[in-house]
Amino acid sequence: MNAADHLLPPLTGLDRERYSRQMLFAPIGEEGQAKLLQARIAIVGMGALGTVLANHMARAGIGFIRIIDRDFVERSNLQRQMLYDEEDAASSSPKAEAGAARLRAANSGIIIEPVVADLNATNAEELLTDVDLILDGTDNFAVRFLINDVSVKHGIPWIYGGAVSSRGVSLTIVPGETPCLRCLFGQPPGQGTAETCDTAGVLGPLIHVVASHQATEALKLLVGARAALTPKMMHWDIWYNQHAGIDVSQARKADCPCCGQLSFDYLEASVEEDTIQSLCGRNSVQVQPSRPQRLSLADWEARLAPLGRIERNPFLLKLHLDDKGMTLVLFPDGRLIVQGTDDPVAAKSLYSRYIGM
Repeated sequence: MNAADHLLPPLTGLDRERYSRQMLFAPIGEEGQAKLLQARIAIVGMGALGTVLANHMARAGIGFIRIIDRDFVERSNLQRQMLYDEEDAASSSPKAEAGAARLRAANSGIIIEPVVADLNATNAEELLTDVDLILDGTDNFAVRFLINDVSVKHGIPWIYGGAVSSRGVSLTIVPGETPCLRCLFGQPPGQGTAETCDTAGVLGPLIHVVASHQATEALKLLVGARAALTPKMMHWDIWYNQHAGIDVSQARKADCPCCGQLSFDYLEASVEEDTIQSLCGRNSVQVQPSRPQRLSLADWEARLAPLGRIERNPFLLKLHLDDKGMTLVLFPDGRLIVQGTDDPVAAKSLYSRYIGM
C-alpha cells in the first residue's frame, strides 16, 4: 500500500454490506473497494455494450459514472440494451437519462451523471479528462479514434469493445504501456465497408460476453492490479464457438501518428468536418450545428406544429413529416437527427429548411 492509499476514506457499514461478496474476492478486498468508491469513469455510448458496462460499474460501486449518449430509446433497442423498457421506447427517452434512472435505482450511493450529447472534437476533452478511465460503448469508429486521441494526450486508459452479429472484440489500452488504437488500425474503416448491428444484426448474449470482459479489465485498472491486465486483443464468435486472444504487447509503433508522433488528428478536426454524420446503418443522418444552441423545445413545438405531427418530451422534439416518410428529431443543443434517409445532402437540406440555424 502506498501513502495515497492511507488517505482513502473508510467504508461505511452499508458499503460493507452492499459490496461484501465483491470484497471477499482477495484481489479486490476492502482496500480495492475503497478505491472503486473513489474512482471516476466515463462511458461513451449507452447502447448495448454501454448499458451492460454501466450496470456492472454501478453495481460494483464505482463512485462517479458519467454516461454519454446522443440518442434516444427505440423499440428495436430492447432486445439487447438491458437498462431500457417499453415505456422508455414509447416516450423516446434519451438513453443517458433513462439509463441514469435505472442505475440510480440500483445504487443510490454513487453519482451518476447523464450527458445527452454527441461526443465530438469540441467537447471530448471537457467530458473525458476528469476521469480515471474511459469505457467504449459506442458503435462508431470515428468516435473511438477520438477517444484514443484524448486517452493518449491526457494519459487516461480506455477499454475498446465492439460487437456485431455473433462476433466481439475487446482491447485494453494504457497510454505509454500498450499500443494505442491507431497502432493497430491506422484509420477507421470506410463508410459502409464495416458490418453494423443494423446491417448484420447482433446476438444479445454476445453483448454480455464482450462488456463483461471490458468491465473486468476496468476493475483491474481501478484497483491498481495492472499486472493482471491481459496483453491480448480478445476475440469471440459465440455462435461458432471460437475464442482467441492475439498478443499485441509488442505492437506499439514508433511512427504511430497518435502515440508515436503525438498528432491528435481526430481531436483537432474542425467542427465543420463533423457537422453531418450517417448513423450506423440506421437510415438516419445527424446534423450538428457548428456552435451548440440553447433551444426552447416548447417554442419549437409551436413553430413546427403546422408542418406535421409533433411529439415532445423534456429532452427532444419529434416532427413526423408523413408525406416525406421522414421524422426530424430536434434536441435542445440544436442537434437534429433526420430519420428516413441516409443521404447527408438531403438531411442538411431539411435542416436548413425547417431549423435554419
